[in-house]
Amino acid sequence: MNSVTIQHITIGSNAPLAFIAGPCVIESRDHALRMAEALARMAEDVSVPLIFKSSYDKANRTSVHSYRGPGVEPGIKILEEVKNQFHLPILTDVHEPWQVEIAAEVVDVLQVPAFLSRQTDLILAVAESGRVVNIKKGQFLAPWDIRQVIEKVESTGNKQILITERGTSFGYNNLVSDMRAIPMMQAFGYPVVFDATHSAQFPGGEGSQTGGLRRYIPTLSRAAVAAGANAVFMEVHDQVDAAKSDAATQWPLEKTRSFMQQLQQIYDITSQLEAV
Repeated sequence: MNSVTIQHITIGSNAPLAFIAGPCVIESRDHALRMAEALARMAEDVSVPLIFKSSYDKANRTSVHSYRGPGVEPGIKILEEVKNQFHLPILTDVHEPWQVEIAAEVVDVLQVPAFLSRQTDLILAVAESGRVVNIKKGQFLAPWDIRQVIEKVESTGNKQILITERGTSFGYNNLVSDMRAIPMMQAFGYPVVFDATHSAQFPGGEGSQTGGLRRYIPTLSRAAVAAGANAVFMEVHDQVDAAKSDAATQWPLEKTRSFMQQLQQIYDITSQLEAV
């Protein structure tokens, strides 16, 4: 498996379990900085690698009335403050090719959202940026379908690739996580991230917004790490019920430190078993 390097963090075989965490969307400059500070402190306390995640725009909201974020340029400036102040690598998603150049000036990992994982022009633009690429496997794709997406990125010469599993559509407004997808996609040669919070969603399940079952996030995450996931992606908020996006499935900040520790312990045990 190819390892991916993001600043001082390595994700892949024989590397520690990494975490990608932060609020779903940038709600304000102060909130983003406050969340980054708290998460950076937790990650340092439990000695886990951390990449800060937040979105400047959520273009795929359920309703036209839903909050989307501050926009590209204001959002990137806030992410730059986070990066400089807390020395954290940054991940954010891009929705259109023209956004890539702006985001790549600051962001370490450019993420292609699951709904856009077959958009060739976007994937090529992200790959050509030279940044690490995180492709979220679409809810409509089988694990083996991701091979074609990987080949699009590789065609540019970029082999700094992460693949994220975030559940598969299962009937109306429901997702199911097939843990076999993790080793299946790793077989294509790149690290696999498990999206702990989006996997617990009910997309559009509450009519004008997405619902979900937060209580199953630990169950899914433990299973994914035991199945060999190289990193865990989780949206975290200090007031989950008041979150402006994905309120049903953001993970509470106050429970994040112990959650990181638990998953790291499972990862360590799994790594030891694989070595036998």
